[in-house]
Amino acid sequence: MLEAPQRAAVRGPTFIRLLARLTDADVPSPRQSLSDRLSQWIDWNHAVALSTALDSRPETDPFAEPAPASAMEEDCARVRAALTRAIADDPAFNPDTRRGAAAEMPDYLFFRQRYLALQQSMDTGIGHLRSRLRDRLADRSTELARLAAVDAVMERALGRRERRLLAAAPTLLGPHFERLRLAAQVTSADTPEPDEAAPHASDAWLEAFRRDMRNLLLAELDVRLQPAEGLLAALRTQLPG
Repeated sequence: MLEAPQRAAVRGPTFIRLLARLTDADVPSPRQSLSDRLSQWIDWNHAVALSTALDSRPETDPFAEPAPASAMEEDCARVRAALTRAIADDPAFNPDTRRGAAAEMPDYLFFRQRYLALQQSMDTGIGHLRSRLRDRLADRSTELARLAAVDAVMERALGRRERRLLAAAPTLLGPHFERLRLAAQVTSADTPEPDEAAPHASDAWLEAFRRDMRNLLLAELDVRLQPAEGLLAALRTQLPG
């Protein structure tokens, strides 16, 4: 008997592994190194700006009183908590949400719109956090000010591509929604309804989808926060408090 070939394990952040599992997609191993890929993503204008930032010696204000590193740690934690709460409290994950006919026959368009709205919230909130971190780094030392300048260039250079790639996630999640709904419809057609409470059992597929979508958004939040957490880590290395 022939056995179905097993999919290769997907390596990378939880976000990538979750997306690969939910979309049932085969993710090939990258053929290029990260540096080679970045060289294709960064155009010559950004390359010049990056070179300038690396070669510069920014001046810091000797009379400035930088905020302690603990204040920025609290800022990062506050942003993460706010965005995590925004995901948890979103109407997409509220079973009592009623949206016209979608209450009886859920439509993926609603969930896609909510996913995109939450992505916009993450993009805005983390973008502001990253800017505040760069301001704090610039007050610390020449080395950290240079790092802040490099981060600003990289955000401009890669931000548009990052948003375009992440915007594909809700589109890729659509077929998962349809697979779960179709499977539930097939099961429901094959199972007699013993009483009036039985139709509510068919909502299990929707709750499973909500759980998958929420986990994917939380994993994406982790990915989006990595640059800010890298800046915070650099800040910790130069100041104990």
